[in-house]
Amino acid sequence: MGISPWQLLILLAIIVLLFGTKRLRNIGSDVGSAVKGFKKSMSDDDKGSEEDQTEEDKLAEKDASEPSSDDSKAPDKEQKRK
Repeated sequence: MGISPWQLLILLAIIVLLFGTKRLRNIGSDVGSAVKGFKKSMSDDDKGSEEDQTEEDKLAEKDASEPSSDDSKAPDKEQKRK
C-alpha cells in the first residue's frame, strides 16, 4: 500500500526533467550552506552564553571583593547633613 521503488524512481525522473540537474545541484548546495550556517550560529550562541556566564561570575567576584563606592560615600553625606 506504500510507495513502491518504481514510483519513487518515476517521481525523481519527473523532478529532474522539470528542474534540470544544474538547478537541483544549486538548490542542494544552497540548502547545505544554510544548514552549515545554522549549525555554526547555534554553536557560536552556546559559546557566547558560556562566555557571558564567566564574565558575570568575574564581575560578581570583583564586586564582592571591593567595597562599593556608595558605602564609602554614605557616612560623608550623613555628616554633611548634621
